[in-house]
Order: sequence, then structure tokens, then C-alpha cells
Amino acid sequence: MVDVTERVSEFVRASGIQKGLAVIYVPHTTAGITINENADPSVVHDILLTLNQLVPPDQPGYRHNEGNSDAHVKAGLIGCSVTVIIENGDLHLGNWQGIYFCEFDGPRNRKLWVRFSPDVLP
Repeated sequence: MVDVTERVSEFVRASGIQKGLAVIYVPHTTAGITINENADPSVVHDILLTLNQLVPPDQPGYRHNEGNSDAHVKAGLIGCSVTVIIENGDLHLGNWQGIYFCEFDGPRNRKLWVRFSPDVLP
């Protein structure tokens, strides 16, 4: 899990959008994106530990022949997008929240896409 909060925040600031939404999307079937605590690094450890316990890499009975069935399941559980409110030109996250790119089958070359939707309401 890689904390990408600052990179996304820089992208928002550079866009000039002051108010609206940011959709952060991962176009991969074995990676995901999530928002969770970024103050205590043990939270990332605990998330990965739990995912590996729930979906072990060597689960008997997997049929996908590439050997990465667990990565597909984990990516499905975590999800491929998050939406964050933009206020005053920056991400409007909670005090302890960060945006994490989750790699379940790598390292690989990956993409992270961000799309903005400006607020049309006053």
C-alpha cells in the first residue's frame, strides 16, 4: 500500500479547481485504491495482514492459471476508485485519512487516473 495522498493533492492544486469532486481510479484488475488512516503505519500492516488471512495467495482450488487469483479477489474487495470532495482548492479528507494505492500483484507499472467534477451549485 502506497500513500498517494500528496501526489493527488498536488494534482488537484495544479488543476486550479476550487470546489467539486475528485474521482481517483485505478484501471487494473489486481490493484486497488482506498482511503484509510495514514497517521499510524501499523494500520497498513494490519490491513495487509487481514487481507492475506482472508484471501491467501496459495488457496487450494484457485482456477485462474496465472497464479494471481488472490490479487484479483483482494482488488475486488478494496475497489478500483474513491471519490473525494475538493474544498478551497484541496482534498477535503479527515484528519487521519490518506489515499492508498494498493498493489496486490507486483511490482508492476501501474496507472492512477484522476478526474475532476467542478461543483455547479453555489
